[in-house]
Amino acid sequence: MAQNFKISIKRTIDNLYLRLKGDFDGSSAFELFNTLKDNLNCTKFILVDTHKLKAVHPFGREVFYYKFSTIKHQRIRIRFVGPGALHLAPTDLLITEGAAPSKRLQ
Repeated sequence: MAQNFKISIKRTIDNLYLRLKGDFDGSSAFELFNTLKDNLNCTKFILVDTHKLKAVHPFGREVFYYKFSTIKHQRIRIRFVGPGALHLAPTDLLITEGAAPSKRLQ
């Protein structure tokens, strides 16, 4: 895993807010995937904030796409926001580019 990668997690009753920070590589992809998978059955909405990502490495993106394809049939709303969203989010998800980061994670 990129030594500077971190996922900050904030939960509310129905929502999960994930803030990604650092460089996103293959190990980071597994960490994000496992966080999403572990929370699919206990939340209605997941927001993945990419404002603090420094880089999205192509290998990390491909690993995440492959792993995400195994859970994308789940009935869960996931939104990727921030400058890294266009590089990280699978193309079939709603992407909001440049949205303000969630205050709940600060």
